[in-house]
Amino acid sequence: MATPTLADKLVVAISSRALFDLAESHRIYTDDGVEAYQRFQIEHEDEVLAPGPAFDLVAKLLRLNRPPRQYVEVILLSRNSADTGLRVFNSIKHYGLAITRAAFTRGESTSRYVPAFGAHLFLSADTGDVRRALDEGYAAATIFPSAARNETDELRIAFDGDAVLFSDEAERVYQAGGLAAFTESEREAAATPLSGGPFKDFLAALHRIQAEFPEEKSPIRTALVTARGAPAHERVIRTLRAWKIRIDEALFLGGLDKGEFLRAFGADIYFDDQQRHVQSAVAHGPAGHVPNGVANEPGIASPDVEANSLRMVNR
Repeated sequence: MATPTLADKLVVAISSRALFDLAESHRIYTDDGVEAYQRFQIEHEDEVLAPGPAFDLVAKLLRLNRPPRQYVEVILLSRNSADTGLRVFNSIKHYGLAITRAAFTRGESTSRYVPAFGAHLFLSADTGDVRRALDEGYAAATIFPSAARNETDELRIAFDGDAVLFSDEAERVYQAGGLAAFTESEREAAATPLSGGPFKDFLAALHRIQAEFPEEKSPIRTALVTARGAPAHERVIRTLRAWKIRIDEALFLGGLDKGEFLRAFGADIYFDDQQRHVQSAVAHGPAGHVPNGVANEPGIASPDVEANSLRMVNR
């Protein structure tokens, strides 16, 4: 028998706090400690957890699997022990989610299993785990919940450009010299493709699935939603062309607020490296903060990303 492999699949790793609402459990953990938390989870292991901020996204990803093709594998990475994690697996079974692989680390960082599983994307409520995964070169984001939902069956994912799909090389020019220096630099480098950012491989994996369907019947639609405007648009277009990666919609907003455009696109999730754009996005759907690049370095980052993320999502 051949050894099972995930090499031909889009692999998404997700924390239990991103998949389910564990607010009450986390309050007990914070207020009363580990032992009280463990007792609570075991005593309530037959009570189904409510969906968390990434639940709808995971459900749509798994619906891409159409026998005989299994395009997507979702892996659970949890700081629970296997004992306390039984409640999570019972909830997975209740909702009919086809998740069979997991790592329970009993309080230790889960990010070391992101490379082991070969994950194209890691979603978590723990910013420390997210940063460690990004440092290893993997797409990762701290997920922020939203009351808004995209009700269509189509999976719609939107990305920022610099420091997300692309490296932060152009953003560094902007931070150092301002808009005029950025515009001139991008005009001069228009024919030179940008280096890839942490989400390049995730977008490429989505593209590989899209390529198996007629364009008008694809179950996935992607969008680039960037603050860039002309003439800085040209380098982005030429970069995607050089990568041979499809993007369905490209919005060059010239600094306009992104929220209303994400509503119009109907994003199931949006990824951005700057917290102000994430906060605008969550009025219209879940969003992932990507703590990567110069905008997240000390003295430059948007205020209190980690504190706000902990208030907005649950353990």
